[in-house]
Amino acid sequence: MERKMRLMLVGAGAVGESILKVLRSRDPRGEFLEFVLVLDYDLSRAQEVTKRMEGDPRFVYEQADATSTEQLLGKIRTHNINFVMDAAPPFASNRIFDAAFEGGADYGSMGTWSVPMDDPSYGLGIENSYTEPMTKYNFDRHEAWKEKGQMAVICLGIDPGVVNVFAKYAALHLFDRLTEVHVKDGGNLTIPGGDPDQITFGFNVWTVMDEVMNPNVEYDESRGGFLVEPAFSGKEIFHMPEGVGDNTLVKVEHEETVTMPRYLKQFGLKRATFKISLDENLITALKVLDHLGLRSLKPVRVGGVSVIPRDVVAACAPQPKDIGNEMQGSMMVGVHCIGEKDGEHKEYFLYQSLDNQDSMEQWGSQAVTMQTGWGAALALELIARGIWRDSGVYSPEYFDPDPYMELMKETGYRFGIEER
Repeated sequence: MERKMRLMLVGAGAVGESILKVLRSRDPRGEFLEFVLVLDYDLSRAQEVTKRMEGDPRFVYEQADATSTEQLLGKIRTHNINFVMDAAPPFASNRIFDAAFEGGADYGSMGTWSVPMDDPSYGLGIENSYTEPMTKYNFDRHEAWKEKGQMAVICLGIDPGVVNVFAKYAALHLFDRLTEVHVKDGGNLTIPGGDPDQITFGFNVWTVMDEVMNPNVEYDESRGGFLVEPAFSGKEIFHMPEGVGDNTLVKVEHEETVTMPRYLKQFGLKRATFKISLDENLITALKVLDHLGLRSLKPVRVGGVSVIPRDVVAACAPQPKDIGNEMQGSMMVGVHCIGEKDGEHKEYFLYQSLDNQDSMEQWGSQAVTMQTGWGAALALELIARGIWRDSGVYSPEYFDPDPYMELMKETGYRFGIEER
């Protein structure tokens, strides 16, 4: 193993907190995790999360603006940070990525930043609908990171993250030729007796507004490559195992449709999609916000004060960290893999499920955010132990999936493989 990890977590939201809970449980004696600096724009939130580490002296907190590369660079240098974990809203990701590079640290994230055009063209080609396509900023800098001997691993979490590992595992062990990978994000979470008109953002509000309302992307080699369609396209009903049942899913913009073709074409991949189950109340709310211009990043004047509409929505919406005990049911995220084995057509659904009540009891965090944080934490352990190691910019499909799958078994982060 290389030198111990001196981690800077940028963003002390519900997922960031979940990452730290798992890392601390995995390494209570500091065998691979030497130090953790918890940063957030809200100092009280960083303090709150650090206090939940039960007095562990390795965890300290400070305030920082995640959009300020200079501030982050100062923290990296002051605390001798060698790994930066990005758990901030996606609009800050490129700045955090750059700060890690300039500071000589390795980097991890759970997603990337993308910028759609005001008037997307749709159809063939991401570049016709996005001024900055997802993952491009990061992968364009692969050679620069490689030359410096630093490593960035983007798209750690559950999806992207665990599902990418599942896809690579399937390519290596379940198929001779893997032709299609379809990510399915769903579950059967409910709030018994809840307000039927309640709107629940199960994840970072900024992320939801971006991923769901941005033009969605799929990869289809037979149709020329990347296809872009309007929000809520591709509705289908997908049956999930273990009693979760039928989920109505729609396509949204997600990094797997870009990273999987990058690394899995060598195994025969020709098509990749991402679909998620969305509550009808949330869909309606997002459509209204969009039509009212409340997703906008452009400041507007209100009573002599300049405000960004999306910031107002994010501040007023129910926060994921405040949702927990009242939810019942499970989150289930997986990949429907299609291909050939020994000359026969084969299909498998590889999935990870997490019961919300079990998550609250074991971790004190709700399943949606815990599922993501847990997935990221296992990847960080493999990186800290030197098991996942190279120079450059990568996503999880690049690495050997077997050690990750073993860690899932070891930590109780259960998964299933269902033949269809």
